Amino acid sequence: MRWLRFCVAALACAAAANAQSLTGRWEARMYQVDEGRKMVLALTQQAGAVTGYMQQPNSTAVAILDGKVAGNTLTFAVERPGRGARGATAPTTPPAPVRTEYSAVLQGDKLVMTMPSGSGGGGGRTPSAPPAGAGAPSAAPGRGAPSAPPPNRAMMNPMEFTRVSTASPGALPAPAARVTLTSYTPVLYNGLAKTPPMGWNSWNKFQGAVNDANVRGMADAMASNGMKAAGYVYVNIDDTWEADRDAKGMIRSNSKFPDMKALSDYVHSKGLKLGIYSGPGPFTCAGYAGSFNYEEQDAKQYAAWGIDYLKYDWCSGSTVYDNTPEHISMTQQAAYAKMGAALYKSGRKILFSLCQYGQNDVGSWGAKVGGNVWRTTGDISDRWESMVNIGFGQQVGREKFAGPGHWNDPDMLEIGNGGMTTEEYRTHMSLWCLLSAALLAGNDLRDMKPEILEILTNKEAIAVDQDKLGKQAVRVSPPVPADEAATISAKEGRSTTGGDLQVFARPLADGGRAVGLFNLSAATAKVTAKWSDIGIKGSHKVRDLWAHADRGAFTDAFSADVPSHGVVMIKIAK
Repeated sequence: MRWLRFCVAALACAAAANAQSLTGRWEARMYQVDEGRKMVLALTQQAGAVTGYMQQPNSTAVAILDGKVAGNTLTFAVERPGRGARGATAPTTPPAPVRTEYSAVLQGDKLVMTMPSGSGGGGGRTPSAPPAGAGAPSAAPGRGAPSAPPPNRAMMNPMEFTRVSTASPGALPAPAARVTLTSYTPVLYNGLAKTPPMGWNSWNKFQGAVNDANVRGMADAMASNGMKAAGYVYVNIDDTWEADRDAKGMIRSNSKFPDMKALSDYVHSKGLKLGIYSGPGPFTCAGYAGSFNYEEQDAKQYAAWGIDYLKYDWCSGSTVYDNTPEHISMTQQAAYAKMGAALYKSGRKILFSLCQYGQNDVGSWGAKVGGNVWRTTGDISDRWESMVNIGFGQQVGREKFAGPGHWNDPDMLEIGNGGMTTEEYRTHMSLWCLLSAALLAGNDLRDMKPEILEILTNKEAIAVDQDKLGKQAVRVSPPVPADEAATISAKEGRSTTGGDLQVFARPLADGGRAVGLFNLSAATAKVTAKWSDIGIKGSHKVRDLWAHADRGAFTDAFSADVPSHGVVMIKIAK
């Protein structure tokens, strides 16, 4: 009997030991809202030690360090490359790696891991840094605190891993050789965007929570609330719609979008157009399937679905394409040209929006690769400081690249998301209209305060943005120094010489001028637009485009008391 007990105990211990072995490939769904992105743990256990690697779909695999098993608990760390200060001069030594500690518990046949704060899931989308010398942070009375960020991508936490293989994973995968592209054939103009595109984009409001139902809801709202009548037409799905590819390599939408063609048909039935998102790398910014080496197949799929607009975001392009200083500009151009050509040949006219954050003097080549609009900066956020930094600090000098069919894009509108005052949102709208920017709302169109809808649908301001002449405004006061204008591309468009009181002006097709008198300071101030700065003489009638009122005729100049963080936007008649 004693021998029998011993054998049973030994067998139990052996079974327990075998059950505790973590060797194999484990996969976990990263988001609650869809199945489009997975995290991988590739583990080899030897006694109490664990080695292997962790991989997220939008990053290279990283080695597991100090892996240990104690009972049912696995602990390990990974180190990822550190990042230097954004926009700073390259440091003489590389930044220190960032170490992250993880812990997981084996529960039955699942490995359940609690994600540490800030451990991942980010999509490479970072808000712009506060401006340098471009106005103090808002301290205006009654200013609301910035709203909570939009719903995050509903990341699973804890994350539940399932073993899909018991084979030892072997060595850490070596990164693939970078692709260098040395030339491309310019892409023919597609005939679209003769004025800047207008519509709505899902990211600022929904991020990864976007789905078929809320896209339909936005289309319903746009069609009925006056926005369609004001010129808004595109309903654009940003990142996180993607699933995987079928056996023929065709991209599929995930469970949040069960039938993309049916959704497209619905949006078109409202007299609107549907947009979608991808990128030239293997993964999108949020880690979903990108278009690397599938450009023609994806363009054909978009055309079959009835897609009208493609936002094409660089992100993981930097992990597969040569980003050395001597090759990055041409390689990036050629990578975008691959999709530009594919869209042109797809059989459907699809507006092509480049999103590579204004790098490599994109304005000088964006149209050559088939682009209709191109981002000029990093992502905007719903803060006064971010809007000022992007709108006033990084657009000066780019006006020479804008015109019918090809426009600078300082990013989406934050109007109505709650982080700025009504006065600040009016400034935001005015500047974007003067800059001939794409007007892509990013708020919840189904539930807007009247003053927000009024800003977004101000037809007199929109008429400036959509003016057929297509001349982007320039800052006329204070004037841009000649040496700054000459080197603006090398500076990535950054200007910090504007000060608190600024005047922007642009010519219009009817011979008039649109002018914005801006006050970035913390107190009401008088701002003056001089005719000599604008390039006109004599007496001219002036109309206030926000008050919708004629102000009379003025000679030589027009002055107005402009509230803190506010604008007076006028049209000067011919």
